[in-house]
Amino acid sequence: MEPQVLYRVCYGSATPTSFQKSLLGIRPAVLHRHCRHRVLGRDYPAIIPSPSDSVRGTYVHGLTDGDIFRLDIFEGNEYERRKVTIRILEVEGDEDGKGNLEGGEVEVDTYIWIAGEDELEEGEWDFGEFRREKMQRWIASSDQYNDVDEAVEARGGDPTGGRGANGNITGQLNREEEKKVMGSAV
Repeated sequence: MEPQVLYRVCYGSATPTSFQKSLLGIRPAVLHRHCRHRVLGRDYPAIIPSPSDSVRGTYVHGLTDGDIFRLDIFEGNEYERRKVTIRILEVEGDEDGKGNLEGGEVEVDTYIWIAGEDELEEGEWDFGEFRREKMQRWIASSDQYNDVDEAVEARGGDPTGGRGANGNITGQLNREEEKKVMGSAV
């Protein structure tokens, strides 16, 4: 997932505070034996098993239960969160993977498409095209995130009891950090 989209889903903004950014580690990675297609009539991709293909993406660590709750809502019922093994990329090659230097393996959760391959376009989903032409509508404030925001609100706020990135504990920590910054600026 593009980090700005991840931030928008988890933190409500594509440009989170430096403290919020520090909570997540994001590294390039590759998922072997899977491929990524564009969903028919949509901007977003679907990952499905494929024995001879690989998908380059990101390894994200530091997600809270609240973050995963929001991601599950965002991905919806067309996807299922499953355990897979990825390889961290120590060196990122080109878009085709030439020049990639793979490091260690890590078991992670990812979202696998389960809504049927008949809903997918032929060929690989183009991440570069998404970033250039479509990402802005995914990271700007928009109605498409209302489902996530409303589900969190319906559950009485943050399901982590205030410990998640959008919870009252994190808000208090952010306010304390701002006080320190402002105090040192004077």
